[in-house]
Amino acid sequence: MVIYMLCFVLFCIGLYGVLRKRNIIKIIIGIGIMEYAVNLFLIVLGYRVRGRAPIFSSDQQVLNMVDPLPQAVVLTTIVISLATTLLLAAIAIRIYEKYKTFDITKIKRLRG
Repeated sequence: MVIYMLCFVLFCIGLYGVLRKRNIIKIIIGIGIMEYAVNLFLIVLGYRVRGRAPIFSSDQQVLNMVDPLPQAVVLTTIVISLATTLLLAAIAIRIYEKYKTFDITKIKRLRG
């Protein structure tokens, strides 16, 4: 139960960074922290105490096996979060080239 609360606290730290910070780089870091908190939560959901690896064999019984689905989902979300972070960083670089600031309050309007 404690690990679930720690995942929630980590998610809330990332959410605070997204909602309260005005620097674009800090917002991107907050989004990354939120993504890692969700990944950690999914891995914790699939964990079993003294669980075996999810590899089937003809001579083994299927007892106390770790759930492989959250692991596969986390691998997929790692790739998606990497692409999202790179896209956000590219947008932040373009904004800095045009407005010479990362502060979102100083950016009045965005033109293509």
